[in-house]
Amino acid sequence: MSKEGDRIYLSSPHMGGSEIMYVKEAFDTNWVAPLGPHVEAFERECAAYAGVRSALALSSGTAAALLASRLIGLGPGDVFFCSSLTFIASLAPIVQAGAEPIFIDSEPESWNMSPSALRAAFEEADAKGVRPAAVVLVDLYGQPCDMDELIPICESREVPVIEDAAEAMGSTYKGKLAGSFGRFAFYSFNGNKIITTSGGGMLLSDDEESIDRARFLSTQARDKAPWYQHSELGYNFRLSNVLAGIGRAQLALIERRIEERRAVYRRYYEALSGIPGVNFMPEPHWSMTNRWLTTLTIDPSVTGITNLSLLDALAWRNIESRPVWKPMHLQPVFEGAKYYRHGDEDVSARLFENGLCLPSGSNLTRADQDRVIETLSGMLRR
Repeated sequence: MSKEGDRIYLSSPHMGGSEIMYVKEAFDTNWVAPLGPHVEAFERECAAYAGVRSALALSSGTAAALLASRLIGLGPGDVFFCSSLTFIASLAPIVQAGAEPIFIDSEPESWNMSPSALRAAFEEADAKGVRPAAVVLVDLYGQPCDMDELIPICESREVPVIEDAAEAMGSTYKGKLAGSFGRFAFYSFNGNKIITTSGGGMLLSDDEESIDRARFLSTQARDKAPWYQHSELGYNFRLSNVLAGIGRAQLALIERRIEERRAVYRRYYEALSGIPGVNFMPEPHWSMTNRWLTTLTIDPSVTGITNLSLLDALAWRNIESRPVWKPMHLQPVFEGAKYYRHGDEDVSARLFENGLCLPSGSNLTRADQDRVIETLSGMLRR
């Protein structure tokens, strides 16, 4: 195997061609500010797509997470439950607001929050007379959580749910779209997501009054007055009209992008799933994942090779790959945080130790996929 010159990226932006039309319209009408007709239209279109009443276009998914936590009222003295196997942006804004995270393990069936571990965390909190202020459910790598198991546990205690659907736009749980669960949900439109605005996010909810409140907070909390007056502190979090135009063009292609990513997954699965010790992220019967990233685990006791060895082999051939997210309970910044395992097993730690994310972009050529498959197959079939 030789090292090729052309870089294969993990998940690069995929333009459809009509984005420039929306951008040109923004320039032609001089709507290049953080507000404008594309922003308003993008919000309506995303809300309609997700099947919720209201949406707010923001500068990032992280901004959406922060606003959701502020709307719920999380702050100093509060604790909240969160999936451990996630990217830090799922919870960093909430921790920065002063709330304390308690981490919940994954289940093997979906790699998402374990209902049994969540139940154990709530039972201990109940016994101590502690009421968590929120639960953050993360739809990992585009795979929705088992909502019918998790949400009733929270609702029975009147604890609000924030759905982190940053990676899961277009995925469904029992036919219902990710981003439509919980009191609040959010998408990310970062450059590596299934659709992109370069950088951006969307806060979604059926609670229109709360979204209006978030809109106020996201535009510096400016009071209605002829001068700049502020009775509380807000943020500069709104998406620009130019980027919203890109998002509108991207949204029109979302179903095509899902099928293209699922097709990439199928090629990897067909080529590699028969190798002993190789297991792909499951797709439970109750879900349809957008396969934002194709992820698998490598059992070194069977394959004789580690995930990091495969990462190095792919890098040598100019192919970007990454380990599965390092769980939050293993992060130095959260050392000593409370963590509830899935029974006796630390599922999220095992997935991190053995997991690998493969190039999954909807714009991967067949030759790109062949190069990834050839590299992995060559290492795993030795």
